[in-house]
Amino acid sequence: MRIPLLIIGAFLWHTDLHAQGVERVVDLPTRPGVTQRVLFTEVPAARAAVVLLAGGHGGLQVQNDGSIRWGEGNFLVRSRALFAMQGVAVAVVDAPSDKQSPPHLSGFRQQPDHVVDIQAVIAWLRETAKVPVWLVGTSRGTQSAAHVAISLGTPLGPDGLVLTATILNDPRSRPVPAMALERVRVPVLVVHHQLDACPLCPYSEVPALLGKLTHAPRVQAIGMTGGLTRGDPCEAASHHGFNGIEAEVVSQTVAWMLAK
Repeated sequence: MRIPLLIIGAFLWHTDLHAQGVERVVDLPTRPGVTQRVLFTEVPAARAAVVLLAGGHGGLQVQNDGSIRWGEGNFLVRSRALFAMQGVAVAVVDAPSDKQSPPHLSGFRQQPDHVVDIQAVIAWLRETAKVPVWLVGTSRGTQSAAHVAISLGTPLGPDGLVLTATILNDPRSRPVPAMALERVRVPVLVVHHQLDACPLCPYSEVPALLGKLTHAPRVQAIGMTGGLTRGDPCEAASHHGFNGIEAEVVSQTVAWMLAK
């Protein structure tokens, strides 16, 4: 089924690694009167595609020219060019058009409408790139990624799931290990910094998370080391955000995704 869309604009981006790609701002119709905006990086002969789900409140506020008003420093957002350099098409997800004001995705990540929005992104990306589509979440984005994968199942859901800096416990919302992870039937990679000091994401609880993925055909955890940390331990400049080791994280992630 062909999905209607509106391409707002296209432009080139550059990184300090001298990569170059084409980014397009795309608005996908999802629910009645609602569109889901994505910042799409097209990659020639892509080997896979990723839907990147940022943490925090998730309201990136992507503008028509591709600029981002909030979250440019988020681990996945700032690393999108690194995925493209590995031959992976990239769709960075903003909050939908009806969630463009606070609290954005807060309180929405495990709601049925969010699943509908991300399903539309997965379907469009499959049709556009014609490669397997993986959901990749970081921090609060792991709650979105896991919930969507559980809710959609196969074949509507993603071909694989990557959880980075996973929310492992949280008194204010349902953390990932409390979800029905036994319903996940696609490969799952968990990437976590061993020194993540965010109290919601202790590395010591990663094994319990893996143990709940009982029906995933392939499961692995990668415990990262090194990098820099400063400021709030739950923010992107700390080990929680893989500060200073972004290229290594992305390289290992893509290698695992593409492994047979």
